Amino acid sequence: MPFLKGQRLLLACSGGVDSVVLAHLCVAEEMDVALAHCNFNLRDEESDGDETFVRELASKLKVEVFVKRFNTEQYAEKKRLSVQMAARELRYQWFDEVLQTKGFDYVLTAHHADDSLETFLINLSRGTGIDGLSGIPEVNEKVVRPLLSFSQEEILDYAKNNNISWREDSSNASTKYLRNKIRHEIVPTLKELHPTFLRNFLNTQHYLQQTNDLVNHHLGELRAKLFEQSDGVIKIPIAELQKLQPLESYLYGLFKEYGFTEWNDVKNLLTAMSGKQVFSQTHQLLKDRDCLMLSKIKNKVKGTYTVSLDIDTSELPIKLKLEEVGALEEQGKNVVFLDKEKLNFPLVLRNWEKGDYFYPFGMQGKKKLSKFFKDEKLDVLSKEKQWLLCSDNKIVWVVGKRADERFKVDDSTKQILKITQFT
Repeated sequence: MPFLKGQRLLLACSGGVDSVVLAHLCVAEEMDVALAHCNFNLRDEESDGDETFVRELASKLKVEVFVKRFNTEQYAEKKRLSVQMAARELRYQWFDEVLQTKGFDYVLTAHHADDSLETFLINLSRGTGIDGLSGIPEVNEKVVRPLLSFSQEEILDYAKNNNISWREDSSNASTKYLRNKIRHEIVPTLKELHPTFLRNFLNTQHYLQQTNDLVNHHLGELRAKLFEQSDGVIKIPIAELQKLQPLESYLYGLFKEYGFTEWNDVKNLLTAMSGKQVFSQTHQLLKDRDCLMLSKIKNKVKGTYTVSLDIDTSELPIKLKLEEVGALEEQGKNVVFLDKEKLNFPLVLRNWEKGDYFYPFGMQGKKKLSKFFKDEKLDVLSKEKQWLLCSDNKIVWVVGKRADERFKVDDSTKQILKITQFT
């Protein structure tokens, strides 16, 4: 992989034959590489032996080494994960940390062709789409796998022919784990079917990946056409989505990168009542009249804040400036002029609530905020983010939208308060 030349590389080294061979190859190619070893403390003295081996390997190869010890079982219990998934999560979290703090460009892992076959069979047994059948990617953001085109047999032959020593992980021999069962019982049988089975499989997987690339290219064009982004929210017209066939496949493809993998949840949202929403780990998808509204999940800024003339407005969830002025100036949605003597300080900044009403500036009589929002064509997400500035229990300003008639400047006004919202 020519693009790795000149880059700072962090090589994940367990002490097994695959990662040790990769370390030797990188040094032979004079790459700027350091070793990173995870001690998961799962095999007592054997885990410590692996750590010692990797430290000695780094010394022999004259490269830097980073070692991290984990209490993997405790982490797995806390996060309710399998030990294998906990170890994977811990490993990649640490790699990211080392990349950021030590200035490395990429993480190298020693996955090979047999690993890709095993992953394919695991995904196939659990049920998967084309993504799960396309194999382990050679490059996935900052993770690079240079040995994917080589078989386990080829790597072993290289190690033996070059007198390279390595550590055997005793847990790899156990068939109680699904991957090991596939590795020791299923893959050998498949290879017996045809002498070039692994190479044929890699070719097939390559074709699947090309097909997947075509699908993703089409979906990207479709997102560019249908997904309209504004102020951090993506709006998607439901009528256009419903024209797509097969609908379930399109919905899965369009929304999977936002964490929505249950396409029936998204499909049901198309015909749900306005205000209905579903969540992924990172995003929310909301039905709002004739559109879906897609946005990142954020910690909602809720609460009540007091606002006085001398307050440091940096403490507020929105930026406000309060100042006394001698005369009216041009007024807009983000600027209001109020009769200061009609206000009781401190003012209160809060979120809107059901049942709220105010007296819209320039109109006679009161109006429920819910009706005002409907007339303003505010979507549900915009309503959630709306702030009110109040005096006692009376709304002074629907911030950024409309002032209240009761606090307007008139002929009897002696002191004018100007409030500006900055975006």
